Amino acid sequence: MESVIIRPFTDDDLAGAAAALVEVHDTDGYPVEGVNDPEAWIKSEDVLAAWVAEGGGRIVGHVAVMKPQGEGAVDLWVKQSDDADHVGVLARLFVVQSARKQAAGRRLMEAAMSHARTHGLRLVLDVMVKDTSAIRLYERLGWRKIGETIHHFGSGETTPAVCYVSPTA
Repeated sequence: MESVIIRPFTDDDLAGAAAALVEVHDTDGYPVEGVNDPEAWIKSEDVLAAWVAEGGGRIVGHVAVMKPQGEGAVDLWVKQSDDADHVGVLARLFVVQSARKQAAGRRLMEAAMSHARTHGLRLVLDVMVKDTSAIRLYERLGWRKIGETIHHFGSGETTPAVCYVSPTA
């Protein structure tokens, strides 16, 4: 695959990002929700900003900074920091397998983290315990574990998750 570029998400990217999401779900089982209507999941009204990774003429990855919506990681961070007004959620991060050796995930994360710093937000996220490569990425980038939660999805399904907060600088 030729080099991957990271750029802001546009509406023209929606179909390509949805196709990449379905591909990632098929290979990794992530995400556990949103696959039935990937375009709506990606283009949620709660998205503050988003970026895509593009390579080989197609969208190969995506990440978003979102408004808090009662996530366990948000609750944990607000209890620890007492700052509910400056929290964003890093979400919708996915990269197709063929683009992972090109640091697309790291570069997408860096774009989101830079945006958060510029806008005075501290990012949090939760990651399912099973997603060990994602956990390794977050920890390599300096994210700090702040607790554990249960991720709820589907029709009453749950899975254990770990919550992280972004580095301060």
